[in-house]
Amino acid sequence: MQVGGKLLLLRRKRGANPKESEKGLQTKIYTTMKIGIPKEIKNNENRVGATPAGVKELVAHGHELYVQHTAGEGSGFSDEEYKAAGAQILPTIEDIYGIADMIIKVKEPIEPEYKLIRKGQVLFTYFHFASERALLDAMLESGAVCIAYETVTDRDHRLPLLIPMSEVAGRMSIQEGARFLEKPQGGRGVLLGGVPGVKPAKVLVLGAGVVGRNAALMAAGLGADVTITDISLPTLRHCAEVMPKNVKTLYSSRHNIESELPTTDLVIGSVLVPGAKAPHLVTADMVKLMRKGSVMVDVAIDQGGCFETSHPTTHSEPTFEVDGVLQYCVANIPGAVPYTSTLALTNATMPYALRLADLGWEEACRRDPGLAQGVNVVNGEITYKAVADAFDLPYHALKL
Repeated sequence: MQVGGKLLLLRRKRGANPKESEKGLQTKIYTTMKIGIPKEIKNNENRVGATPAGVKELVAHGHELYVQHTAGEGSGFSDEEYKAAGAQILPTIEDIYGIADMIIKVKEPIEPEYKLIRKGQVLFTYFHFASERALLDAMLESGAVCIAYETVTDRDHRLPLLIPMSEVAGRMSIQEGARFLEKPQGGRGVLLGGVPGVKPAKVLVLGAGVVGRNAALMAAGLGADVTITDISLPTLRHCAEVMPKNVKTLYSSRHNIESELPTTDLVIGSVLVPGAKAPHLVTADMVKLMRKGSVMVDVAIDQGGCFETSHPTTHSEPTFEVDGVLQYCVANIPGAVPYTSTLALTNATMPYALRLADLGWEEACRRDPGLAQGVNVVNGEITYKAVADAFDLPYHALKL
């Protein structure tokens, strides 16, 4: 039958009684959907929304897949691999947006994409609306359905589509921080792990979530003297139990952070409030407490940053200087390792993409309240409260 312009098929389990099916038992509703995978156009963003393996799964479910020419090239996936998986290759980003019922990508749309998005089109990607008013306004105007990876939750109230990239970003934050501590990069000239007879660098990690824990583990593995902070005592107790001996825990307060900064070489900002703007844990005055050539990495920059002096940077121009301190505020850190990141991200997103495609976004969200948490904007209305609160705009509870 035809519903909402899409073909809906009633599929019964083998051996099911037709009368039972008529009552709604043993019955699922499936949609045949046109799905587009555009090439990312954000600065130095080499990830792609789906691997050939992910495309193959969607095709096996009866969906039509359209991949933009060279979309996977930066992640190591060729057009030929996508063709072999059952996708059609289209030459331009306009072609992809023009044909697709649902767009699967990695980063939020940027200004050149705004005009391509149409009413009712589903966008499944990272959005981070609370830090970008222009993006929010454009999506409200478009009338699209915006489902944000970063606010989807699972049964344990975790963020399953944010976790893989948080793991990558946490580990990368130490890798990049160590690089910019080198003198040729503008740093103090400090080796993170030190050497026998010379003390290692001091690393302060603000926030003991997924990013913070991965950063602390990476820094500890390199031999640094690490302190990790949080406002949750159970979280700090857990860190104290499982972290290496060169990781110390500290309750997060302004006084404690100020006390640590004068002797810290590398600060990692990793605080997250799901869907909301990040709090400023390090003010402009506090930056002045640090030694010249120290480094600050703001992993929370996607959500506005947790350093008052932060502003987004790119992989091509990753740092700027504030009072002699280097700040690294790249908004798509995992984009530097696209092969690893794309595989990790698709592992997490594909089960949700299949549900959205098979059932349509409304039915999928009815069945999965955690997926419904990912719906931030629908038909010109904000349906995620933290986003509305960030800009003091009206909030409309999601109605399914």
